[in-house]
Amino acid sequence: MKGDLEKKFIEQLKENQNIIHKVCRIYTSDEDSHKDLFQEITIQLWHAFPKFRGESKFTTWAYRVSLNTAISLYRKSTRNIQTNSFDANQHHYLESLDYNYEQEEQLKLLYQAIHQLNDIEKALILLYLEEKDYGEISETLGISEVNARVKMNRVKSKLKKILNP
Repeated sequence: MKGDLEKKFIEQLKENQNIIHKVCRIYTSDEDSHKDLFQEITIQLWHAFPKFRGESKFTTWAYRVSLNTAISLYRKSTRNIQTNSFDANQHHYLESLDYNYEQEEQLKLLYQAIHQLNDIEKALILLYLEEKDYGEISETLGISEVNARVKMNRVKSKLKKILNP
C-alpha cells in the first residue's frame, strides 16, 4: 500500500517538477536557496500527498502547496534575498544559433521586477505567466475569481511602474 502511494507520488513529482522549479525561481535568487526551497517543497508535497483526493488537478494542488511553502518559509526567513543575481540560472538555457540575447535581458529585467513584489503578488504573476485562467488562479490561491482579477490588474500596474519608472 505505502509502496503504491510512494510510486504514484514519485511519478507525479517527475511529471510536474517544473512547477516546483518555477516557484523556487520566483522566491529565490541563488542556486543554494533554490535547492533548499525545492527540497522543502518536495517534503511538504510528500507529507500532504496522502490527503490529496483528486478533487482538483494535481498541478493546481502542487502549485498551492508549493506557493504556501515558499511564502511561509520566506516570511519566517531573515535572509536577505538578492534580486539581481541570475548567473546561477543561466545554465538552464540551451545555446543555439538563434539564441536571443535581447529576450534574455528582458526576462532578467522581468524577474528582477517580480522579485520586488510581495509574496502574494509573486504567486499571482507566476500563475498568470503559466497561462492559468482566473478560475484556476483563484482555486490555487484560495481567493475569489473577482479578487484574483482585481489583484492581477494591480500587479500588472505595479510591474509596469517598476519596469518603466
